[in-house]
Order: sequence, then C-alpha cells, then structure tokens
Amino acid sequence: MTLARLTTFLGLAAAAAVFRADADDVNAWPAFVLREDPSGHTESWSSLGPLLFSGPAPGPDAGHSYGLRPLYVEQEGGGSAKTDILYPLFFYRRYPDAYTWSIFHIVNHEGILDSVTRAGGPTDRHLDIWPFYFSHETGETSDTYHALFPVYGTMRYRLGYDRLSWVLFPLYAESLRRGTRATYTPWPVVKVIRGAESGFSLWPLLGVTKGPGKARHFYCLWPLIWDNTLVPLPASPVDSVPGTEVGFLPFYTRYASSEVASENYFWPFFGYTERTSPSRYSERRYLWPFLVQGKGTDKNVERWGPFFTHSSFKGSDSTWIGWPFWHRTTWVDGDISQSKTQFFYFAYWSLDQTSVPRPSLAPAYKRHVWPLVSIWDNGAGSRQVQVPSPIEVFFPDNPDMRATWAPLFSIYRYDRRPTGETRNSLLWDAVSWRRNASEALVEFHLGPILGMRRLPSGPRWSVLGFDFGAKLNKDKQASR
Repeated sequence: MTLARLTTFLGLAAAAAVFRADADDVNAWPAFVLREDPSGHTESWSSLGPLLFSGPAPGPDAGHSYGLRPLYVEQEGGGSAKTDILYPLFFYRRYPDAYTWSIFHIVNHEGILDSVTRAGGPTDRHLDIWPFYFSHETGETSDTYHALFPVYGTMRYRLGYDRLSWVLFPLYAESLRRGTRATYTPWPVVKVIRGAESGFSLWPLLGVTKGPGKARHFYCLWPLIWDNTLVPLPASPVDSVPGTEVGFLPFYTRYASSEVASENYFWPFFGYTERTSPSRYSERRYLWPFLVQGKGTDKNVERWGPFFTHSSFKGSDSTWIGWPFWHRTTWVDGDISQSKTQFFYFAYWSLDQTSVPRPSLAPAYKRHVWPLVSIWDNGAGSRQVQVPSPIEVFFPDNPDMRATWAPLFSIYRYDRRPTGETRNSLLWDAVSWRRNASEALVEFHLGPILGMRRLPSGPRWSVLGFDFGAKLNKDKQASR
C-alpha cells in the first residue's frame, strides 16, 4: 500500500469512527483498532496489526507505552522512562536521578542526571566499550580514569578489584585487591605478589604465596597438585583452626576445617563430605554426579542420575525424573507457595502460586507449551491466552523483551478481566469478539467490514463503519 493510499484509508477510517464514537471498540483494521474504557476514554489503540500501538504499560506503575514494534518502544510511568530500539540492540532508561543506556550490552553508559548535578548533586558517569575502552568520571582525580585495552590504562573498583592496570597487555598487568598487589610480566606466566599476601608464581609450573596471617598457597603443575592453608571465614567461631586443601589430580583431593571434612578419590567420581557447622550434613558420592546420597539438618540429596534426583535445601524442594526431561521445584516466597514444573526445560513450563495463610484462595498460574500457547491466570479473575507464544518462556523475567517481540507473534489472544468481561482477538484484532455479562453486551468485529453490537435495547449492525439497527440506551449515551 502506497503512502497516499494509506493516508486516504486512514482518513476514511477516521470518518467511520465518527459514526461509531459511542462504541467501546472501533475496528478499522489494519488502519487502527481503538478500545475505550467504561467512561468512553481511549484505553488503547493499534495500527498495522501489532506494529504501531499505544496503551497502558505492563507492570504496577500505571504508566503509558507506545511505539513501532520492534523498531521503537517507549514507556513512561512511575517517574521513569524506557526507550528500546530493536531491543536488546539498544535501550535507554531514565530514573528520577540517574540514567543508563546500552548497545547490545557491549557499549554501556550510565550516570547521574545533569539536572541533579547542577542542583548540587554528585557527578558520576561510566562508559564501557567492551573490551577496549573503560572510563569513569566523578570530578575527583582519585576516582576518574580513562583506560584503553590492551594498550594502556588503569581501572578502579571494577571487576572485584580495587585497581587494575596494564601496559601492552599481556606484557605487563597489575592488580590490587584487599591490600594485595599482584604484578604480571607477562600475564599469566610470571606473577609477583606483595602486600597482605607475598609470593611468586611461574605458571603453570610452580606458585607459592603466604598470607594474610597463617594462610599459605602452593601449586605445582597447575591444576594437578596443590597444598593450601586457609584462614577461617569471618563468620567462623573465634577458636576455629585454619582449613587445609590438598590435591593430586586425578587421584586424591581433601578439604578439612573445624567444621567440614571432605575427600575425593579418583576425582571427581568418589568421595564424601561431613559437615558439623553451621548445620549438620553428611554426603556420599559414587560415580559423581550420577549417584549421590546426602542427609542433613536443612539439606537432603538423593540422586540416581539420570533416572531420579530429589533434593531439598532450606525449604526449596527439587525433583528430576529422566533428566533433563521432567523437573519440579517447590518453594515458599514470603506467604506465597510456588511450584514450577518443566518438561525438557522449556517445551512445557508451568508455575503455580498459592497463598500459604489463605489456601482456600484460587491459585495463580502461568503455562507455556512452547511454541504453541501461553496462559496466565492471576487467580483473581484475570486470565490471558496467547497463540502462538515462542518468546515468553525464554524471558519470564524480562518484560522489555516480551513487550517488544511477543505481540508480533500473537495471532490469537484471549483476555478476561476481573469484571467478567472477555475479549477474543484473531489476526491482531482483524477479527474480535467481546462479551460483558454485567452489561448484557456482545460485540463482534470483522475489521471495518462488519460489526455487531448487542445490548438489551437490541442489536446494532455496522457495515464499513455506518450504523444500522437499534440505538444505544439513553442512559449510556448521557454518561458519555
């Protein structure tokens, strides 16, 4: 369709909408489909199927979302804003006092908003172009850097280190962490350690370090032979003795401390673990990872892999049958009991949620039969069905990915609201039918070609946007 013909069609559709201004749905597909709320205000609209859209944003912030899928999606609400361009290729997030943007998680930038800085707030900006360029600007010399990898640079408080420096990496590199300085010339072959720990290594032949305190580390022919003395963890009892680690792969390894004793023979196939603190646990391993038997105060494992595995740990219970085909996990999160069932990880995926203090309440659940269908039910009257659904199961915790891509595949969709109203949509609203029992309303649309709306006052038909038949009751017209 040319731009001129599309413009003409949009104009005709808009004219038809004038004659349908008192309807809850206006269907001029594919030009646009408009939905109204009970007060007669526009709730959402879409055009060109799922491509152009505007409507309520998903989530609890009661925001607004609009865009041109999958090229551009904008969302505003709760004091924040999101912009996605071919997500996850590019995204921008603005928060009340900060912002961040990323290009495919390779080029990443984040910082404090300029308006906050001008009002007396701090300056803080990061820019990373992995793995070549890293920068941080705060206005303070001690915490500002620009680093070009592998040529020259210094990073501070990144990747778990207090400082990382390099010159023509791997010819020279230096790290500083918790008072220990390690110098590599070149990395990782020659290493000299000073500070809280001291020592040297000629990798992979030999390495020796001492400290902090009574700690000692030694390896030979890495990773085959090692002998380490470990300082107790900060949470260990005051009178705890240092732990020890020895290994001669693949024949024997041992870890021992005042709380744990663990040995492996012909690593990693045979071994045992005995733990007394912070909770008791005893485990035996035969042809690991296939045969494992463990029992303890808050942890139990019974594994006959790959046929059957059952484990429990601090209230979480997991069962595998015929790994990796069938898996069920149950746990309690706050006052919600949750049960997740999977067949071959994603071919079938189900999550059920029930109230612990009020078990009589209807459960909430999600179901995915990949790639055919997804079903959501919140247990309080809301229910949704989408066919097909190739995206949802892979991104259950990524609403941005689902908002950008999932509607493109939603050939059929069913929605039920807590009020009892139901709506079915086929071919991205080309065909839709709606029922509202509280208003005795039935509504059907075949694009802009044919429409039917039935109320107790009688049915009304529309052809190409022009109405025929009974009028709406006067009370509803007056409320609009």
